[in-house]
Amino acid sequence: MTSSTPSAALPGHPYGGNGAGPDPYAPQPTNGTSPSPTPRATTGKALDEVHATAQRIAANVERVLVGKPDVVRIALVTLLAEGHLLVEDVPGVGKTSLAKALAKSIDCSVSRLQFTPDLLPSDVTGVSIFNRQTTNFEFRPGPVFSNIVVGDEINRASPKTQSALLECMEEHQVTVDGNTYRLESPFMVIATQNPIEMEGTYALPEAQRDRFTARVSIGYPDPNAELAMVDEHAGHDPLATLQPVSDAAQVRTLVEAVRTVHIAPEVRRYAVDLVSATRRLPEIRLGASPRSTLHLVRAARAQAALAGRDFVVPDDMHAVAVPVLAHRLVLTAEAQAARRSPADMIRGLLQRVPVPQGVDPAAQWVSDVRGNRQ
Repeated sequence: MTSSTPSAALPGHPYGGNGAGPDPYAPQPTNGTSPSPTPRATTGKALDEVHATAQRIAANVERVLVGKPDVVRIALVTLLAEGHLLVEDVPGVGKTSLAKALAKSIDCSVSRLQFTPDLLPSDVTGVSIFNRQTTNFEFRPGPVFSNIVVGDEINRASPKTQSALLECMEEHQVTVDGNTYRLESPFMVIATQNPIEMEGTYALPEAQRDRFTARVSIGYPDPNAELAMVDEHAGHDPLATLQPVSDAAQVRTLVEAVRTVHIAPEVRRYAVDLVSATRRLPEIRLGASPRSTLHLVRAARAQAALAGRDFVVPDDMHAVAVPVLAHRLVLTAEAQAARRSPADMIRGLLQRVPVPQGVDPAAQWVSDVRGNRQ
């Protein structure tokens, strides 16, 4: 691990640096020709667009979901990380409203599925129908062939139907009758579920929970937010007047910009250490998977982009660790009996796993870029 002793922190550089010497971000001369923009300058413009667009989407969603900015932030992080969002809570707190508001804020194809015990896998993916005029089978696409799929009360369907989402969530494709069909980009599943203690619910299979990038619980609003909701929403439905503030093409551009956010080797190692630590906890029967490491890194990149930075710091990992990791853990029977919470265990790991010190992610970013040029 690289270490240094910062003397005076630069603005926007939480790990410091004394600022001495030539500016590492200044354009380099090119044998008399005009200096070309550095990759960092190009990335900065793209991230400015990410920040501005995300603010518009967040403001739009918060017109519907009042007083829950952290929940909206995680939803945007999941969107920019090319992931899927699971919203778990009791009925009536706005789970479906969050999903529909985010979907309506983006001008793209949206479909909604109401999961029920009698729902079949073909109702999700689509089915091949015999056409007597052409004497051929024709494929009729199901609701998953949309940019955003809103799955309401996903855990009221049987595990057989829930498994119909496994391939499309991980590989962005659907295979029916031996034929594979690609899904459009962006593709995001926003699913709501009720607590499994409620009547008529099934626990999601571990393989499906692991495919959701993040899980959030909305919770009850505070009295002031609930009063504001009554004042603003009692007379009309805000979803009915919600207008898109972005589109699918722009979201694809934002996702590409988030992919360019730099993450230093020390911060990547920190992500691996956090995830691997979940597999050694005695209270955990099943720890986080390697897929969760990838999701954690992608979510941290999106979090950094929302904060206006083109590099990831450990604080970005801390901001997304609980939503990304907690729902993947399977507790032992003893831990469940002791009412231990996976979220509390993740918070404990954030306190115990050593955080990389003395890292200047911006300087490492420049070093990597110049190394790639050579």
